[in-house]
Amino acid sequence: MTGHDENGDAGGPAGGPAGRPRGRRSRVLKAAGLTLAGLLVLGAGAAGWAYWHLNDNIKSVDIDNALGDDRPAKPPATPSAGAAAPLPTGSLNILVLGSDSRSGKENKALGGGDSSGARSDTAMVVHIDAGRRKATVVSIPRDTLVTRPSCPLKSGGSTAVAYSAMFNSAYSVGGAVCAVKTVESITGVRMDHYVEIDFSGFARLVDALGGVTVTLDQDIDDNDSHLHITAGTHRLDGEQALALARTRHGIGDGSDLGRIGLQQKLVKALLEQISSTSLFTDPARLYTVAEAVTSSLTTDTGLDSLSELVELGRSLKGLSADDVQTVMMPVVPAPSDHNRVVAKEPAAGALWESLR
Repeated sequence: MTGHDENGDAGGPAGGPAGRPRGRRSRVLKAAGLTLAGLLVLGAGAAGWAYWHLNDNIKSVDIDNALGDDRPAKPPATPSAGAAAPLPTGSLNILVLGSDSRSGKENKALGGGDSSGARSDTAMVVHIDAGRRKATVVSIPRDTLVTRPSCPLKSGGSTAVAYSAMFNSAYSVGGAVCAVKTVESITGVRMDHYVEIDFSGFARLVDALGGVTVTLDQDIDDNDSHLHITAGTHRLDGEQALALARTRHGIGDGSDLGRIGLQQKLVKALLEQISSTSLFTDPARLYTVAEAVTSSLTTDTGLDSLSELVELGRSLKGLSADDVQTVMMPVVPAPSDHNRVVAKEPAAGALWESLR
């Protein structure tokens, strides 16, 4: 005998009958190590699947390729803080559309209707200043009469130029590409990005954030949007927030202009809720929010991946709700139809000039 057992463990008090055999301890430690390694692999696999799933959710439109060079010029690039600047800091203009999608059970249940297709129910130009510390959100009334430019179609060919056309008809006839081209045509401002979210996505985002708090100046009693609420401060869930965004007959003169004021309240409320929610310390809620956003999101090809969206979000981390100004494009009643509006000049032109 050499003093070692057949497993190679030394004899004596530690390895003898009075103590736990070293071979058994070694096997226990090895099993624990393998279990930990397995959990790490499974965790990495789950994270990888989540990333792939969320990334795959995002739909995109190649607007740059569709429109080519027939667009307003890009502003000069803002010099970075240094060669190794980690995040972009230049100004941005983003067209954000709320899509009145009428396809899918969820959207229909939330008021999308029974027919196919979609309309751009809400349109906002989000201008982020150089340095990304301040932003201006400009709402464009959907009832604005505009000259709708000729837009390329997916099927080939293009739409005809339309005069005194409703602004939101651009999306109806030519989708995201025509919406962007029409906004650029009436503003002279290059849209760097395009973001669209539909009914169900907005409602699920609000629910994932735990609701939003808004203060209303008057009672709202609107059978069309199914919103019946008193003046004062309320915590709204997703369906209620969506109803508020769609309300027009229960406030003001029943026009789109009154609804824009409510939508701008919601923008501020969402920003405040996001900033007060500790998403990065609550992975489950973070995933729920990401799932709600990405599953109903359509972007241009410059924002159609999680990495690009995350980079944009990180570049805006210093932007608070107090740094965001909400305004509406100046308009006056259209001479041809007082149920419609047209841009009020020179005020509208001056506003768009300030965003170039």
